[in-house]
Amino acid sequence: MAKEMIFNCKEYETRIAILDAAALSNLYVERTDERSIAGNIYTGKVVRVLPGMQAAFVDIGLGRTAFLYVADACIEHQALDMLVSEEEEENLESKWEFKPHTCAIEDILREGQEILVQASKEPLGSKGARVTTYISLPGRNLVAMPTAHHVGISRKITDESERERLRNIIEDLRPPDFGFIARTMSEGKKGDELKQDVDFLVRLWDDIKTKRAGVGVPGLVHKELSMALRAIRDLYTENMSRIVIDSKREYEKIDEFMKNFMPGVSYTLELYEDKEPIFDYFGIEIDVGKLFDKKVWLKSGGYIIIEETEALCAIDVNTGKYVGKRNLEDTILKTNLEAVKEIAHQLRVRNIGGIIIIDFIDMVDEINRELVFNALKSELEKDRNKTSIQKISELGLIEMTRQRRRKSLSKIMCESCPHCGGLGIVKSKTTVCYEIFRELERESARNPTHTICLLVHPDVAHVLMEDERKLLEKLEQQLTRKVIIQTDNSFNQDNYEIIPMH
Repeated sequence: MAKEMIFNCKEYETRIAILDAAALSNLYVERTDERSIAGNIYTGKVVRVLPGMQAAFVDIGLGRTAFLYVADACIEHQALDMLVSEEEEENLESKWEFKPHTCAIEDILREGQEILVQASKEPLGSKGARVTTYISLPGRNLVAMPTAHHVGISRKITDESERERLRNIIEDLRPPDFGFIARTMSEGKKGDELKQDVDFLVRLWDDIKTKRAGVGVPGLVHKELSMALRAIRDLYTENMSRIVIDSKREYEKIDEFMKNFMPGVSYTLELYEDKEPIFDYFGIEIDVGKLFDKKVWLKSGGYIIIEETEALCAIDVNTGKYVGKRNLEDTILKTNLEAVKEIAHQLRVRNIGGIIIIDFIDMVDEINRELVFNALKSELEKDRNKTSIQKISELGLIEMTRQRRRKSLSKIMCESCPHCGGLGIVKSKTTVCYEIFRELERESARNPTHTICLLVHPDVAHVLMEDERKLLEKLEQQLTRKVIIQTDNSFNQDNYEIIPMH
């Protein structure tokens, strides 16, 4: 079956699901109050230059200053080669690979300087946005680079004759001192189709320059498209059978956008008007709910455990209920190979980025290790985000990275548990009891009252009165204090309060 794009658009949130053979392939979520700033262009003021880090902090009018690295600021100080990154399709950001730069951040920027920058990475956690002075304006087929002067071709276009054809067309069309990158979508496109992109993007840059003159510092000069329109521009391909959307307003916007911005592209756009929520109708909501489970079952009966932390993501593979048919090594190999596809899928759908450690089940045979490694590498090549993968170690671990351009789904849709502080665990009832005993000793030394009231969770009270009753009585004798236990259902298991009674 062909792919489908399903849009669930509400005032407070937009969700876009990509279905492949009716199965959830990708999910994108953006909330109105947390709209992405990637691609936005700002007038900024340099507030601090850090020679030791070869970077600067730039005020762009957000709560936190943005981070500008020297390689993203050296415009006229070095030659550069432009290559389109593999994630360019989704991120709409060209990757410039620099020759070793000789410029220093303190030589090109000074505190108080006003500069035009573009947000290249979202703020993540306590980190501010990352910005660049290399402006890129994405179109359907091309990405314009008004601050660079080269022509690049997407790496995914591998045919040399096609690369040369596109390069020649763009060289003829582009204005002087105006760079362009041919996106993967441009493959096979004619000159008049590419000219539409060139003309549109040049006009857009002229409008940005005009608007900049009237914007204060710091200030927003250009705002990137909404996620719904970005998805159409960047993700829609003609092998998609249809686009289904449940908002008449967004339906009309998308229809107008496709007619004006993507002329000649055939598409099937449907307005969903049934009372049943669109994600329920297509069976997507069930899959979305599963994206927050730590344990993901494999069809064979094995499973993987996904643990996201601030520093990295750890994935553990287990045979689970699968016992195999021939021998242990065969069982392990089949489980690992099945896990490979599910891991690649989960990384993509959950949008997990950064450092990822995968603990495959140990394999004795080196050939089997190579099979699993190559299978994972092949699956990751389908990912729109750039990945880097290392060989399986002797411990059966694979170290890899996946480029993180935006928050993972868990960061967008979840928050730390207020009971355990994000640990995922709470202190056992026995541990809380012993902690209370130590605190009673401290309180007795601080406050010479005869009676102490102990307020605890009912389950902890039960352990104190039953399993730990002898220890509590012994402590009362030792401290010459009477301890009265009261319960409070509103307490968490590891919460308690000691109240001296006068």
